Parts: sequence; structure tokens; C-alpha cells
Amino acid sequence: MGFIDWIKGFVTKDDGSISLKEYHYELSVKAYAKKLAIETCIDIIAKTLVRCEFQTFDKGKETIGNNYYLLNVSPNDNQNASEFLHSLVNKLIKNNECLVIMQSDQLFVADSFTRTEYALKENEYKNVSAKTLNFNKTFYESEVLYFKLNDTNIMNVINELHEDYGRILDSAINIYKRSNAKRVLLEGDFLRPQSEEEQSMIDEMFNTQFKNWFEADNAGAVFQLQKGYTLTDMSGSGKSGTPSTTSRDIRAVIDDIFDFIAMAFHVPRGMLKGDLADVEKQTDNFLMFCIMPLIELISDEFNRKMYDKKQFIERTYLKMDSSRIKIIDIVQLATAADKFFAIGVNNIDENLRMIGREPLNEDYSQKRYVTKNYESVDSIGEESKGGEGT
Repeated sequence: MGFIDWIKGFVTKDDGSISLKEYHYELSVKAYAKKLAIETCIDIIAKTLVRCEFQTFDKGKETIGNNYYLLNVSPNDNQNASEFLHSLVNKLIKNNECLVIMQSDQLFVADSFTRTEYALKENEYKNVSAKTLNFNKTFYESEVLYFKLNDTNIMNVINELHEDYGRILDSAINIYKRSNAKRVLLEGDFLRPQSEEEQSMIDEMFNTQFKNWFEADNAGAVFQLQKGYTLTDMSGSGKSGTPSTTSRDIRAVIDDIFDFIAMAFHVPRGMLKGDLADVEKQTDNFLMFCIMPLIELISDEFNRKMYDKKQFIERTYLKMDSSRIKIIDIVQLATAADKFFAIGVNNIDENLRMIGREPLNEDYSQKRYVTKNYESVDSIGEESKGGEGT
């Protein structure tokens, strides 16, 4: 038993129990770093995807109809598109899967469900619930939107890895607390016979004076040492009196937790921690390995459930436009917009949308133009042949 525990034994009676508040604190110390990293990753991914626009096409022509409104504005009566996508990403990452129910021309993210897989017929979904709504029916694969992130749930790996790192983090915190705790050496004759008066003085020293001295919240405290006792401050380590560990040791363990969670979700470590160094490279890496695969996953599922094969072949489909994710200065876009227009890639309306402005929707703004500086390779070849024969 440590000296501090010995002193506390005089002041309080320990019955071996732990209060609910202390138990909750013990759990939170182990879990808060992991939860912070996971929730931050989810928030970054969801907010990035929200920047995308669901574009709908009818036989190759971009249209704005019911599906466009449903996916970009209001999927259901109680959520806007941003809230809906946040909920979808949250379920997808934490559970490795997410189920979206299409009911009464509305989309709902399911909170719980039971999935039964089949090889030669449609999968079934039962016990589906969303908020307070319980669907007392069986849904079939063609009636729902089902998203699966990975073949193996990465959260299971994170939880197993965090079991060990949680213990390391606890150890670092405990070592820090012990290293920075007040430690004293009390010397005196405690084994000699004590009269009631002397015992009363000793009890007063331990129960009141020591307690007030160790638990003082102000800048200082005075301790009245009884005659025959010597008190030596042993706080700190070594001759320098400085703690053997600092809060940086705890931060190093937390950084490790952030690093392996960032790795699991393909979120750059610097982006997760808010570092500004190499932001552009971090963003490109994030888009390539995290966001673009999610865009493919989400758009593929919407396309195969909202449109049939014939419609898709005829170019009636939807896609998620990721061009708005990166914020680019309009001046930087000027040269690119001019080049796209000059070679006929964009018309005026498409250039306006590219810089975030509303299209004109006029006949002339939807025509494509090409500068006269360009000509086909075939025409150059014909001219060469004609020159050789003259």
C-alpha cells in the first residue's frame, strides 16, 4: 500500500466498491481517443461527400427531376440531403454495411435489420427499423439499397488493436499521475506506546493536516509537523526534482491510435490531426483512396436499383459529381475553362456550372464551339500526299 493510500485509510473507509461515476470515468479514459479518431474520420468523409452533387441523366441529357430532388435536397420529410448522407456514412463505416429503404417515394436509413443471403434468388431483409418506424414486412434485394464497405469489418480489427493500446494508454496515464504525485517521507517513532492524548494528536495530523495539505487547491498550503517527526519531500525523480514522464508520453500513445485508425479508413494522418503541411497532396491522396471508391460504391448501388438495364444502356442514369470537392480559385480555373471551351469539351453553360454559377439555358449557351486553330490529322495527311504529287 502506498503512503497516500495509507493516509486515505485514516480519512475514508474503503469497502472495496467503485461508484458508477468512477467506473464511467475509467471506461472513458480507455475509449475517448479511439472514439475521437473514428468520429473525426466519419465527419471528414461525410462532409467531403456532401460536397458532391448527384447528377441525373435521361438518355444522355442532364435533367432535374424527382430523383435529383430526392438525392440533393430532401430524401425524406425529416432529413435534408446532408443529414441523410451523414447518417448513411456513419452506419456504413461503423457497421461495415448500411441499408436504405425506399418507401412512399422517400429514402430512410435503417437503424437495424436482419439480412439473409441467397445464391440463386434475391436476398431478404427482415426486422427492419428506422427511428421509431418498424417495417413489419420482408424486403427483397430489388426493393432496397444495400451498401457494404469491405468484405471484412475493419472496425473489428480496430477494436482488437485498441484493446492493447487501451492498456498502454492507461499505463501511460497512471505513470504520469504517479510521477507527478506528491510524495513525502515521514520519519518518526510510530511503534512506541501512545497515550490517548498523543494518539489524538497523531490522528489530527493524519486526518486533518495531511488531508488539507495534499488536497490544497490554492497556490500553497502550510503543514504543522508534530514534535518528533521529520517530513521530507520526495516528489519528482532524481536530483533535478523533475517528473520522469510528461503529458507528451500520453500524447505519443494517442498519436499512435490516431495513426492506425487513419490508416484503416484511408484518411491522411495530417488531415485527421489538422496539419497544414502538404495539404494539396494529402487531399489528392484522400480523394483517390477514400472518397472516389465510396462515390463508386454509392452511385453503383443507386444506378442498379433506381434504373433497369435498358435505361442504363440508353444512358439514363445518375452520377456523383466530385468536381466541387476541391475549392479552387476562380482565377485558377480561367485558363482551364478557356481551353475546355476552345476544344469543344464544354459549352457556356457547362463552364458556368464548373465555376459554381447558374447556367443560362439558352440555345447559344448550349452550343459547342471550336477554334479554327485545330484541324484533323486526316486532313494534314491528305495535304502531305497532295504536296508529294505536285
